[in-house]
Parts: sequence; structure tokens; C-alpha cells
Amino acid sequence: MTPLGTAEVAKIAHLARLAIREEDAPAYARNLSAILELVEQMNAVDTTGVMPMAHPLDEMAQRLRADEVSEMNQREHFQTIAPLTEAGLYLVPKVIE
Repeated sequence: MTPLGTAEVAKIAHLARLAIREEDAPAYARNLSAILELVEQMNAVDTTGVMPMAHPLDEMAQRLRADEVSEMNQREHFQTIAPLTEAGLYLVPKVIE
């Protein structure tokens, strides 16, 4: 892989809507090139026969608390101070035409 140049960094910054100083471009080019080289190395690893995981703790059981109601339903109380409500819903002004 060829390292990124400052022109490519400027293009990437423009596409990402990032403002970078011209004097910082060489450092960004080095850092981004190093990241891309690492990704290239990881892509080269043979992963045939390796099962994909949702997360690193895929095989571990997680201790979860019981799903119990801990607060009273106070919707009517809270809606008494709302400017507009209807059928238990808050009414808000239309913001998109």
C-alpha cells in the first residue's frame, strides 16, 4: 500500500467536513497511513473456521437484574403542566413542512 499524501488528506478532510491546518497535513497523512496499514495486516489474517462473535463476551452469561417496575405511572400528573395534550400524548408544533 502506498502511503497517503497531503493532497489525499486534504480531500478526506473536505469530504468529512473537517478543517485542518496545512502544516498538520503531513502528520495526519502518516497517522492515517499507519491505520490503513494495520487494517491491511488484519485483512491478511486467515480467519476461515473462526465463528463470528457479536461481542468478546459472547459465550459468557451476563448477570441481569430482574425487570421490575420501580416507579409509579405519573403521566397524568406530568401532563397537567404540558401546554397541549391529547389522548395521553404531548402535542408539539409542526417543525417540518
